[in-house]
Amino acid sequence: MAPRRCPCGTGLPYAECCGRLHDGTATAATAEQLMRSRYSAFAVGDPAYLLATWHPSTRPPSLELDPTVRWTGLDVLATSDGGLLAAEGTVEFRAWYRHEGETGSQHEVSRFLREDGAWRYLDGR
Repeated sequence: MAPRRCPCGTGLPYAECCGRLHDGTATAATAEQLMRSRYSAFAVGDPAYLLATWHPSTRPPSLELDPTVRWTGLDVLATSDGGLLAAEGTVEFRAWYRHEGETGSQHEVSRFLREDGAWRYLDGR
């Protein structure tokens, strides 16, 4: 049986892509990699990872994911900054989902900050 593909859309197996970030054996090197790993956390139902990668200034006290939403695809539309040496960056994306038989999408421009060497999600618009 072939390994499960990562939900983030890289084409890599989950264990070699976002799975390494989710289990703590790797950290995101770029803002886009963090954004992809956060999308994958929604797709696999990992609210603890989402909270851990949320900037403390905007992080909610808790997070409950809707089990009836199935995330089905991710399109990264644009990135600005957020590279290996950057302190901040933005990623524009569209995330596709199915809910109660309907297809929908969420479009967001997410802002990320690097804090103590680690990328954190700040907010989105």
